[in-house]
Amino acid sequence: MKVAVTGATGFIGQHVVKSLQKFPVEIVAAVRNGSSDKAKSLGVTTVEFDLAASTDSAYAQLGFPDTLIHLAWAGLPNYKSLHHFEQELPRHYTFLQRLVQSGLTHLVVTGTCFEYGMQSGLLHESLPPLPSNPYGFAKNSLRVQLEFLQAQTPFALTWARLFYLYGEGQAPNSLFPQLQQAVQRGDNSFNMSGGEQLRDYLSITEIAEGLVNLALSKTGHNVINICSGKPVSVRRLVENWIKTNNWKIDLNLGYYPYPEYEPFAFWGDRTKFSNALGL
Repeated sequence: MKVAVTGATGFIGQHVVKSLQKFPVEIVAAVRNGSSDKAKSLGVTTVEFDLAASTDSAYAQLGFPDTLIHLAWAGLPNYKSLHHFEQELPRHYTFLQRLVQSGLTHLVVTGTCFEYGMQSGLLHESLPPLPSNPYGFAKNSLRVQLEFLQAQTPFALTWARLFYLYGEGQAPNSLFPQLQQAVQRGDNSFNMSGGEQLRDYLSITEIAEGLVNLALSKTGHNVINICSGKPVSVRRLVENWIKTNNWKIDLNLGYYPYPEYEPFAFWGDRTKFSNALGL
């Protein structure tokens, strides 16, 4: 079995490739032009690839994979940028359409919990998507386009809606790395919001393993939440990180306002994800 991974040198991609290496599969890492040196550390076959300029030969360039795990997406974490639907959406659909029409039979694409928009509480896959920012809108639109494509050119589709994630290699402006940096600088306190908002966090290791298991199943799961299913306040999450790592730093709560582009309390229903993993 051959599995191709786009965005392979990114935060999620590096962990997905590492998880794939535990299985007897051939791995092809698709990386941006000029990224081959960074990709060498992955220890797998790499292909430099300009997704925006992809042609009808894209499937052949990737080595005719059985499954594609599509993680690539530019411009994050600026969720409000119009480029998500003006640029990213058309280029990603065209790329994936060409692969499917050339023979790709199984596609795993990462979506986002922002597709649910401002809906609060427990979020189940059966809820209607109501995206309220350009990123969530673009991702959900791509999903709809792929579902229309399925009706004309059948293929197995798994749309993996990611909730919040953390772990090694995360972008420096994310919560966990910022806390680490503050500790390393010797700061006495860490500035954050009030921290009472409820979120759904899952480690990058668990997310990568889940995505790989879904990809290797060769079964399309349609929309599926990739989450812990357990709401936790951001304050408690940060306090647990501090306690687990035995860090000495105080929290300066209320320094930042709460984000206006997401509801105050929401988390994912994990039932479908657990069932797919046989848990």
